[in-house]
Amino acid sequence: MDVGGTSVRAGVVDERGSVLDTARVGTPSGENALDDAITGVVEELRNRHEVGAVGLAVAAFVRPDRRSVMFAPHLAWRAVPVADRIAKRVGLPVTLEHDANAAAVAEHRFGAGRGSRVAALIALGTGIGAGLLLDGTLFRGAHGVAPELGHLCVVPGGRPCSCGKYGCWERYCSGTALAATAVELLARHPGRSTVLARETAGDPGSVTGRRVAGAARDGDPIAQRAMAELAKWLGEGLALVADVYDPEIVVIAGGVSESATLFLDEAREHYAGAVTGAGHRPLARLRTAQLGDQTAIVGAATLAREEHLRR
Repeated sequence: MDVGGTSVRAGVVDERGSVLDTARVGTPSGENALDDAITGVVEELRNRHEVGAVGLAVAAFVRPDRRSVMFAPHLAWRAVPVADRIAKRVGLPVTLEHDANAAAVAEHRFGAGRGSRVAALIALGTGIGAGLLLDGTLFRGAHGVAPELGHLCVVPGGRPCSCGKYGCWERYCSGTALAATAVELLARHPGRSTVLARETAGDPGSVTGRRVAGAARDGDPIAQRAMAELAKWLGEGLALVADVYDPEIVVIAGGVSESATLFLDEAREHYAGAVTGAGHRPLARLRTAQLGDQTAIVGAATLAREEHLRR
């Protein structure tokens, strides 16, 4: 299950990583209502399939034992033993994991990162999620919250971030960042007649990352400049990631990755030029995720299966 701020999406996944069936429900705001929604989706799928374990992928800080959520910015849980609570309701083993970690596992087992020794996943969506596998094992840090790469500072004193800092990577390289850059460019060139300017008609709130990407495909110069900025900051951030972790492969996932043809080649050039020892060291391969919007579901199920078998 992929438990997000907007919806709870679930899939029945076999040992080959194939999704056999799916179900979905809106994410309620209350804690008990959220537990009810998850339980209901599990029961719906159990009525149609034999299910052995449940994996929950959540955008949250998860304790190292993967039983409790410490904090989830877009969900009702705060210091809640989610895994044990849901397991008691559904009568099945439950494994909890950060959604980017789950996605990283899925791409490593079945997708673009298959077989790589050191693999990073960068999920570009509303913000940036990240996962890192070392010799096939997730790196979670001492307290279960690593790697929060989206909050690396790339522009000291830059755009404010919801985390409380300024200039975080995700404020310059995400779907939200793409829209913010386009709004800034439109304000800087108010008389310029472009597809994006006409579509948004002076309403900054109607500018979205998806709309900017569409305008860039149509040749809109403002949207293309915004996309070039995203490519630049993706490359700069990847250079920092490479300096610290030296990954063999970086998988670009998330909604923004659907527009990778508009920015990935340029990002690769920025990365190659910004990394320490540029021109004198191997570079990570950059690939887009192969499992689409079901990546976290596949990863959560895979981790639940492996945990269940170990028991």
